[in-house]
Amino acid sequence: MSTSEQRPTSLLEAIRYFSDLDICTEFVAKLRWPEGPVCPRCGCMEYSYLSTRRVWKCKACKRQYSVKVGTIFEDSPLGLDKWLPAVWLAANTKNGISSHELGRALGITQKSSWFMLHRIRLAMQTKSFLKLSGEVEADETFIGGKGRNKLPHEKKRKPRGGPGGKTPVFGLKERDGRVHAEVVPNVKGDTLKLRVARAVEQGSNVYTDQAPV
Repeated sequence: MSTSEQRPTSLLEAIRYFSDLDICTEFVAKLRWPEGPVCPRCGCMEYSYLSTRRVWKCKACKRQYSVKVGTIFEDSPLGLDKWLPAVWLAANTKNGISSHELGRALGITQKSSWFMLHRIRLAMQTKSFLKLSGEVEADETFIGGKGRNKLPHEKKRKPRGGPGGKTPVFGLKERDGRVHAEVVPNVKGDTLKLRVARAVEQGSNVYTDQAPV
């Protein structure tokens, strides 16, 4: 049965359905390339498919590419048979799901499930499995009122990572439109570089007001 004829309606069905890596590959390929696979390097749509490795080989530039390249699934040792049930869970759990719950459901470590949830939430925000690419602008800001204007009980809370206890927010925007923003613990270089690596495709040009990220 093709991916268009059957969609899982429960976690158990999702785990069973996506246990087949061929189905997973077809599922993501149809979402990513509705008109057929496109080489991410040169844009050619002529290819040969190596079924034993589940990769495509471009007939123009001769490069091989998988359905994970340039997506939130890239650079992860976990297969799509873990990623897609995780996406299903994150999208269908009304009150959200913790990394501990996800780890138990999929039989993976809490550290791995935390990494997955971070990337899945990025995809839900940008409405795409693809990472930001091309020319991407990066900037940070601080949100929140002045400390002296806060209520007494709010002043007792642990100060946030920004000046005056404000919340630091880091944003990324493709020049053609897609946006990603998230609260960060601080705006130090290492912190922001990690966020860029997670959200932006390798080879893209990232522009900042100050030092390059």
